[in-house]
Amino acid sequence: MGLGAYLKATVATMSHGRATLSTSTGDLGDVETRRAYDAVVRAMRTHLGAAPRVVAHDLHPDFHSTHAARALAAETGAVALPVQHHHAHIAAVAAEHGHTGPVLGLALDGFGLGPGGASWGGELLRVEGAAFTRLGHLRRLRQPGGDVAAREPWRMAAAALHALGRTDTIADRFAGQTHARMLGPILERGLNCPETSSAGRLFDAACGLLGVHPVADFEGQAPMALEALVTTPRVLPDGWILRDDGVLDPMPLLDALSAPGRTPEDGADLFHGTLAAALVTWAADAAARTRVRTVGLSGGCFFNRVLTRLVADGLRGHGLTVLTHRAVSPGDPGLSLGQAWIAAHHAETLPA
Repeated sequence: MGLGAYLKATVATMSHGRATLSTSTGDLGDVETRRAYDAVVRAMRTHLGAAPRVVAHDLHPDFHSTHAARALAAETGAVALPVQHHHAHIAAVAAEHGHTGPVLGLALDGFGLGPGGASWGGELLRVEGAAFTRLGHLRRLRQPGGDVAAREPWRMAAAALHALGRTDTIADRFAGQTHARMLGPILERGLNCPETSSAGRLFDAACGLLGVHPVADFEGQAPMALEALVTTPRVLPDGWILRDDGVLDPMPLLDALSAPGRTPEDGADLFHGTLAAALVTWAADAAARTRVRTVGLSGGCFFNRVLTRLVADGLRGHGLTVLTHRAVSPGDPGLSLGQAWIAAHHAETLPA
């Protein structure tokens, strides 16, 4: 079984090579939703028809789904298996396609806990069953204010300016924001500014620089609005740096987006075209090194149809097989399927 994570939680079972995925109960932040989720766990266990051998859950120790998985494992004698968030995303798209061999994965979303409590979200992985290797990640940016930056893209834009060495411009550029004058010193001191490799926060930085919903009503509003502005994606030459350690650095692109007079429409075209080209180069280089010729695309950023199309077409142009979600959500509702897939592979290593 896979018990999902926190947002739009689902439960999945896998037995004899076939999977069943529940509908989402919603985010596990209130008592009523948690009760509904617990009822789904019981129903899915009954559907399984036997006690589970492995119950997989997210790495985050505080999620209700993690507590539920550990309780179920203790009750049934199953193995409780922590699964890294982005590993589960790529396993989900592999499971949807029945792909049993190794796969490279571009896992792009807002947040998932990595080993050691790190904030992941822009990951290049090699996945094979219950094992994965992190081949690279997006350059980390500071996230001023922590989670609040997900609803205030101007903060991520300020983090980008800080990374570009232009901290002294933050206060004037975002003079309309209440805390703009405080943010420069906060970024310089690293106070409440956890670093993140999140692709979602990269989108937010672009939106903040272009003035697209600098303060959003909900997480994801600004990136969705940015996608809607795209008409003709184009690539900025030398718009990214691919480092020897596998880090993809998009700072040249963010620098270009910060230029005075850049319109949101022009910026949306430049951002989508350049980011897609960078991701294609990143994954194609990894495919050449590892000789893995299949690439899976998963994570909430792949709700973005423009980005998905550009990346998939670019990878196919390199002769690679591309796995995208068709029946299963690329976002967190698909995580439990990936967890169950990994649990099934792990079960094969257990004594009979």
